[in-house]
Amino acid sequence: MSVLLVEDEVLILEIVQDALEQAGFAVQAAPSGGAALDLMSEGVAELAGLVTDIRLGEGPNGWDLARHARRSRPDMPVIYMTADSAADWPVEGVPRSQLVQKPFAVSQIVTALSAMLTQAETDAISQA
Repeated sequence: MSVLLVEDEVLILEIVQDALEQAGFAVQAAPSGGAALDLMSEGVAELAGLVTDIRLGEGPNGWDLARHARRSRPDMPVIYMTADSAADWPVEGVPRSQLVQKPFAVSQIVTALSAMLTQAETDAISQA
């Protein structure tokens, strides 16, 4: 399964990417909101999920990216990572998303994404 990972801090990007790849995910990594939008325009339908930081410098932030992804894929699992934007999640976050507070153990990201993907599969089966 292909996952889009968006993080502007290179060290965090590399650590989370490595953990997701070790868990069996194919990771498309983007260091900015603009780069993430470019990757999404190439094939958001193929993405199984989005893992994004919220504050990404200039350009679209994580809230914007999640809304953009959900316009194409309303069921896409979204995991937000943040050090200081958790209080905004109830208002800014997309429905049925999860937020992981920095600092975090990378296993929290893998577990949250895996749980959301499992739930999405279960929902799809029950609707069929």
